[in-house]
Amino acid sequence: MIVSRFLDEDDELARHLVRQLNTPLDWPEDEGLNTGQVAKIASAAACDVAYNQAANGHLADLFTVLPLPGTPEGDKFWRSLGEAGGDATLYIDPGNAGGPFFDRLVDSNEAGIADRVLSFLGDLDDRQRDAVAEVIGDVLAQERFAGSSRYLGRLWLRDAETTAWYVLLASRKTHETEDDHKRFFEAWGNA
Repeated sequence: MIVSRFLDEDDELARHLVRQLNTPLDWPEDEGLNTGQVAKIASAAACDVAYNQAANGHLADLFTVLPLPGTPEGDKFWRSLGEAGGDATLYIDPGNAGGPFFDRLVDSNEAGIADRVLSFLGDLDDRQRDAVAEVIGDVLAQERFAGSSRYLGRLWLRDAETTAWYVLLASRKTHETEDDHKRFFEAWGNA
């Protein structure tokens, strides 16, 4: 929606398609879609897909800095995290998350992972959140990130929470219809 307002037949993507595909902007003449229209479609699709994939990729990246499950360090870490976070940790615990936790991202179940992360964080009380931040921060401090372990842990939690929210927000868009968009603009236009 936003993309289409700023693209025209001379936009950067259309010019790129002309160079890469060796097609004039009005190709094919009088035959349906032209290069500029293809560029608009590609831009709109790339915005939605890239935003969703970037958020999911970032969510997975946050977990890559944590010790791997099934390793001595990982076993110690996940046990410590469980002690710090209590039952809330079960949402993201590798043994309880159903094995192929991140494989679900490939199978387009991004919201399921994000729901689990938000449920984990939402169920922590303030004391548990501080304890979890400390456990995560201790690991991050060993990875040579700058800052105190408590601060690093808080950054990780804040980033995981915000990223999971982005994933849920992006996945909501897949269920919106043109009528939903019209209703939105009409309601705000009439306010």
